[in-house]
Amino acid sequence: MKVKNTSQYIFIFFLIVILWHIASAVVKSPLLPPPAAVFYNLREVFFSKIAPHAALSIYRIIAGLIFSVLIGSILGLLMGFYHSVDRVLSPVIYFIYPIPKIALLPIVMILFGLGELSKITMIVIITVFQIIITMRDTVKNIPKEMFYSLTSLGAGDIVVFKEIILPAAAPELLTALRLGTGTAISVLFFTENFGTVQGIGYFIMDAWMRVNYIDMYSGILVLGGIGLILFSFVDALDRIFCRWKK
Repeated sequence: MKVKNTSQYIFIFFLIVILWHIASAVVKSPLLPPPAAVFYNLREVFFSKIAPHAALSIYRIIAGLIFSVLIGSILGLLMGFYHSVDRVLSPVIYFIYPIPKIALLPIVMILFGLGELSKITMIVIITVFQIIITMRDTVKNIPKEMFYSLTSLGAGDIVVFKEIILPAAAPELLTALRLGTGTAISVLFFTENFGTVQGIGYFIMDAWMRVNYIDMYSGILVLGGIGLILFSFVDALDRIFCRWKK
């Protein structure tokens, strides 16, 4: 992470803390505890109470995103390059994509149970379509002239994918992954409140039900930290695999 970006993150963090402290002083209610109390509580209970929930949530998110990227990028690239594949799969994608995926949660739980598989499956169902459409449209938007120079030399599809399509699609895939990461965190928070007693979403809602607002805010901070870590990881992938953009 660059020094400039680190300084910006630190500045924004302290700005949020200051505004939070002012709001807490004005409200003067247990519903909005001061940040100092939350940070102290976070230090005291993180490893004993929160870390196991956070670790499991991170596992669920990463597993879901890995499957989404594998499935979504393969299908999207094939749909973008082969018109026959696009003709077959596009109607299916257009029919399923607008359906609110949260409505499928009861079906997923019936089919896959209340364990890890159902939660990972929900993340995949909700994030994979965005990756499919992004990859398909990226390939379709590549100028046809770029393919002619290779195909005229007798290059096959594998060479075209390696030399043209994959480099062109990588930045868009990472953009879709960023969007999918935020969606995955939101979905996970929802699914972790059904049929489980583990996960950061469960921890937050359980603290709210117990009227333990300091624990609740501690969990929210950890959830935000998880998002920051995952987005920073995607940025690192961008710097590694898309250095040519610089």
